[in-house]
Amino acid sequence: PAPSAKTSAPPASVPVQRKFEKTKSHRHSRRVSALNLSSDGQVSLTNINMIFRRSALAALSVLGAASAFGPGGPFLPSSLRNSVGTARPSVRAVSSGLHMSTAAEPATAVAGGEDAFEPMRPPDTSLTWENVQKQLSDAFGYSAEEIASYATVRSDKESLLKMYGTMQKCRGFENACSQAYMQGKIKGFMHLDNGQESIPGLVADAIKIGDTKYSYYREHTHALASGVDPGAIMSELFMKDGGTCRGAGGSMHVFDKETNFQGGWALVAEQLPYACGAAKSILIDRAVGISSPTPGAPKADLAPGADDDRISVVFIGEGGSQNGRMAETLNAAAKDNLPLLVIVIDNGRAINTFTEDVAKNSDVYKQGLHYGVPGLKVDGTKADEVLAAGRAVIDHVRTKGPAVLQVHTYRFMGHSPADPEHERGRKGEKKWARDTQDPIKEFENKYVTDGTFTQEELDAVRKEALATVKAAVKFADASPFPPEDLAKELEFPDPPDTDYNLRAAPAFGPAVNARTISTEQMETITSHIGALRNKASAGEITIGDAINLAVHEEMLRDPSTTIHAEDLQAGSSYDIPKLTQQTYGSIRAADEIIDEGHFIGKALGEGMNGYRPIVELMNTNFGIYGMAELSSAGNAYATTGGRFDMPMTIIGAGGTAPNQSLGAEHSQPFHAYVMGIPGLKICTAASPDAAYGITKSMIRDNGPCFLFAPVKMMKESKGTVALDECLPLNKGKLLHKASDEAVASGKAVTVLTYLHGVKEAQNVIDEIREEGMDIDLIELRALKPLDVDTIRESLGRTSKLAILDESTRSGGVGATISAIVAEDMFDLLDAPVRRLAMDDAPVPYATSMEKAVVKRGSDLVEAVFDLGYGNV
Repeated sequence: PAPSAKTSAPPASVPVQRKFEKTKSHRHSRRVSALNLSSDGQVSLTNINMIFRRSALAALSVLGAASAFGPGGPFLPSSLRNSVGTARPSVRAVSSGLHMSTAAEPATAVAGGEDAFEPMRPPDTSLTWENVQKQLSDAFGYSAEEIASYATVRSDKESLLKMYGTMQKCRGFENACSQAYMQGKIKGFMHLDNGQESIPGLVADAIKIGDTKYSYYREHTHALASGVDPGAIMSELFMKDGGTCRGAGGSMHVFDKETNFQGGWALVAEQLPYACGAAKSILIDRAVGISSPTPGAPKADLAPGADDDRISVVFIGEGGSQNGRMAETLNAAAKDNLPLLVIVIDNGRAINTFTEDVAKNSDVYKQGLHYGVPGLKVDGTKADEVLAAGRAVIDHVRTKGPAVLQVHTYRFMGHSPADPEHERGRKGEKKWARDTQDPIKEFENKYVTDGTFTQEELDAVRKEALATVKAAVKFADASPFPPEDLAKELEFPDPPDTDYNLRAAPAFGPAVNARTISTEQMETITSHIGALRNKASAGEITIGDAINLAVHEEMLRDPSTTIHAEDLQAGSSYDIPKLTQQTYGSIRAADEIIDEGHFIGKALGEGMNGYRPIVELMNTNFGIYGMAELSSAGNAYATTGGRFDMPMTIIGAGGTAPNQSLGAEHSQPFHAYVMGIPGLKICTAASPDAAYGITKSMIRDNGPCFLFAPVKMMKESKGTVALDECLPLNKGKLLHKASDEAVASGKAVTVLTYLHGVKEAQNVIDEIREEGMDIDLIELRALKPLDVDTIRESLGRTSKLAILDESTRSGGVGATISAIVAEDMFDLLDAPVRRLAMDDAPVPYATSMEKAVVKRGSDLVEAVFDLGYGNV
């Protein structure tokens, strides 16, 4: 803060030097106290092992909390604030109105040295207020009068005090987190936001409760500014049941349904397509005429009002925005004119790496120019300019379309408390930034000096912020830990044995269909559905058509159902999305760019905002592009502590058939790849009946589901379908039962298979029986959760097991099932489990080589014979 009129200012370098020396002189005492972090006060081996890390963190914490315990800090007694606050001279000349000095900031001496510190990333002197005005005019089309009206924020004491209070609350909260981490109350990774408080200050001012917010792993202050309860956030960090996610999410995963704060996502840039999906959900609400009466509530037949100006906000660093997801997001935002605001937090560091070392162009706000998305860059150390420019950009998003707001900041802390800070110039740069680039100090210097506020007014705001933080810590301390069995309860939103036939359709379905589907469209789709149902009854429907039938029936039954696919207008490769866009329009049936990760991510955003997205993958192997999004979809329900359901149905043709001649990339066992993702229900369907019934159930499920269909059987396999019937998502199917005679003579074998293996096994049943053997043939329609009961019942009869597996020997489906059988049903076995898995070698194109990798019916005959006659 500026010196008090009653206080004379000592030389600026002296207090800085003293604080630095005190930090060094107290390292030993900090090191000793770090030993006493266990709850019972005893020194533990863990404490000893952490001495070096915590000792280094102690020094970091003292410097990092400089604004809390140093000049103007909320944890410093008011009696000392003014005397200490005089240590730092004003780094900018005070002027009236919004301002930006065109001269470079004076560098401050690093403690212990006489030479001026030269930062790797000096202040951007081009970001004058005049420059910001020009950006608003050129990129956003604002008139001089409109820009002047936004600039009047300087005279709005109420708005300025709110901004200052938010910044102080955020600074105090992060400093309290640093202390709690040192005390062992917060564990794991933690990322603090000190130095970037003007951004949450803008959020608290201009972003509304109804706006959806998607952040990254450094999200504490974004959640605070969005209105999330401070005690609930702190409790989440303390891994308590009173946390926003009941302790399931932690520091990097703060979610709150009531304020539409939707994460907290830990994989860099993954939040971008999620925010796209959330923005698209706003447009669907308006187009279809449904909405949630309150944040997080189910959709109702309630059209958004004419004044609906909701937007979706996504936060990302300038390093993370170099990710390809940024280009995809800007493309989607421009194509659909999404109400999407991208806030780029430009602190010059990609984790700890100097961003310019890895990125050719750090002016992220210009990336949108290629797509017609305007952008603006503003100095984050000047909170008033962030407020004025930010309001203008946000108003543009509310009324016209997407935009990028890049805020040039300095992060005072390392990437995390484990930050080694050994990279070049980083420690000195952070100290320099704390001294000269602090938005809170800048605010105080300007507005106390020009008489807008008295020091007492700001002290009162700071005191209130400190009280809020202290109350949050107290609440977190008192909150209990979550029960152990909560972890398993959060695996799936719907129990595995849910009967989806009993799930009621939304009452608003007929009304929405009547106002969104024309008479001609309804006649066309009704005729199409009728033709498919006739084929289903006659046993002539294909797997692809059976899925298409189920999709249309469910999209008509529940207008909150959407679909995303490549080549969707043309029906994709197997007619799964056929006539969806022609019937429901592009708002509900979206043709997508060729990147599965992007549109799986958009579907996730829709799913978090009340919709039931379907994603059709032309080939399931293309889902490799979406592994990050699939992983997060699976984790979402549990990570949010059950606060957010995650309905999403992913459907595609895949697997590896003998002689399919598709080569390695189209022949990968993606179903095995995703088996390890928690929270996913994974099914297979080798017949039209299974495909139809499972698809309907998955669309009605409140969690993420993945249906794999056999790529080489999509059009050739035909059969009847039990119309209007949902099938369970946790049951296999006994397709052929071994004769009692074969069982009695010990010549029966249980065979487990799925996808193309079903056809291969069915084709050799007669041959097996001719050899005097027989099989219980079980189709593994549910890979996860696995139908253990059906397997156990069959093994109780046959005592022998062969698995015809369409995945690799290492890490495959068969390996998992074999282990489960060995652990839980060993006493039922008379022989070792025979696994007929794909070889670990890539699948060749040439059929002569493919035989060595892909197992088939002839291999099954040999395995059954060996088991029956003891040749194992």
